[in-house]
Amino acid sequence: MTAKPTLGYASRTEAVVGLRAQGVPTREIARKLGIAIKTVSALERSGARKAGVRVAEPRGLTTEGGQAVVVSLDALRALRPHAAKRNLSVNALVRRLIDTVADEGMVDAVLDDGGRP
Repeated sequence: MTAKPTLGYASRTEAVVGLRAQGVPTREIARKLGIAIKTVSALERSGARKAGVRVAEPRGLTTEGGQAVVVSLDALRALRPHAAKRNLSVNALVRRLIDTVADEGMVDAVLDDGGRP
């Protein structure tokens, strides 16, 4: 039996989490690791759970007609105490933050980059 590729990471889960944090798309992660796209998603959820981030099972579009967005595990970890303080899941806090920034026209104030890329 041949070893499964991990691209220098300790495990496939760590490889998926690391590649995702670099912004690598799911299809590319699957190709690099030689695994199915569904396996990439499962390993990503597993990595988040191991990191102590509450993860909802993927459902595609939300009931509000939204779309899934990938947020780094580091950002989710940093938001955990703020979510707990509000008795929210981290994912619910992220949705609330994004909705508030968009609805209140606060993008420029939050990014403070003068609208430059």
